[in-house]
Amino acid sequence: MGLFDELRAAYKSVRHYHNTDHVADCLTWFDTTRQFARHPAEFEAAIWFHDAIYDSRAKDNDLRSAPWAMQSLAEAGVASEIVERTGELILATKHDAIPESMHARLMIDIDLSILGRDPERFDRYDAAIRREYDWVPEEQYRIGREAVLQPFIDRPELYSTAIFRDQFETAARENLMRAIRCLRVER
Repeated sequence: MGLFDELRAAYKSVRHYHNTDHVADCLTWFDTTRQFARHPAEFEAAIWFHDAIYDSRAKDNDLRSAPWAMQSLAEAGVASEIVERTGELILATKHDAIPESMHARLMIDIDLSILGRDPERFDRYDAAIRREYDWVPEEQYRIGREAVLQPFIDRPELYSTAIFRDQFETAARENLMRAIRCLRVER
């Protein structure tokens, strides 16, 4: 089995949001912003690998996806600096800090573009996330989900590139605040 087949197989596991549709969506947004990426090929590789390993019960998915990408690229003879940059892009999708590099900022904005979509699309995303965490009891899920969403609202700017900020910032904040209100109503 080739690497692409391995990646497709990984994304075909039971996932309701972090699946090939999400990868396709990210690739579509990358196509519209490709001119901002200095190294488009490694950016595309990072998009493919950023959720390659995804287990809603684990907290180290990115930390496991990045090494898989890096090892695969190294084994294919890709230069070490490209391997490193690709790994850094994948690790940026942990969303635990606002990255300094423009490349990583673009990666995160593409990954988070779903937050600023129209309310119906956002609600489908939100419901898919809930299905990925269907093993979590409702009350615990609501508390945990709010803890994930609130830091995005607390940022001075949710998106760090002008193109995404201009297109999605307002809608993302509205969607997130609405989602948090819904989480709180049920408690």
